[in-house]
Amino acid sequence: MQIRELTVPDAYEITPVQHRDDRGVFLEWYRFDRLEETVGHSLNLRQGNTSVSRRGSVRGIHFADVPPSQAKYVTCTRGAVLDFAIDIRVGSPAFGTWDTVLLDDVDRRAIYVPEGLGHCFVALTDDATVSYLVTDVYNPGREHGINPLDPDLALEFPLLQEDLLLSPKDTDAPGLAEAREQGLLPDYAAAKAFYASLNGAN
Repeated sequence: MQIRELTVPDAYEITPVQHRDDRGVFLEWYRFDRLEETVGHSLNLRQGNTSVSRRGSVRGIHFADVPPSQAKYVTCTRGAVLDFAIDIRVGSPAFGTWDTVLLDDVDRRAIYVPEGLGHCFVALTDDATVSYLVTDVYNPGREHGINPLDPDLALEFPLLQEDLLLSPKDTDAPGLAEAREQGLLPDYAAAKAFYASLNGAN
């Protein structure tokens, strides 16, 4: 597999090698050792999630308190989604920036989103099926959101706004500036220290 760092630091796009023959396709969509070589530690996976979404469905922007938060390894097994990694770590040189990876059932890429980043995707097809491996179980008391339509972030969805489907939870979430004022956002230095602790540093 090929691993490429996104313009959002600490997030990565993973492109697997697909082996095809007359029976179909085989690929490795997750390798703990290859990811460990890249991020400095293996993932202590604790939960697996799957969502199935109608075209236009937006899920996110979601994030959790650091530590422990949740690192996410995400792929799309049916259809296609545009996945966003958003740097919401206060103090980060890239604060407020975002990058995208097209996840689909053709190239079968994955995205790694570390603890402390915001995560969001929009379904580009009906029945878009997304599977997530995460490093901690869902804890609603530590989970937060940012409105994905926040004009300060200006996420570029490849669909008309009237075709987007959002949950009330996400549309009621604060914008980036408001979330920062409320003290909800992760701290960049604390996130980097947490990564270092996972890497075995003192």
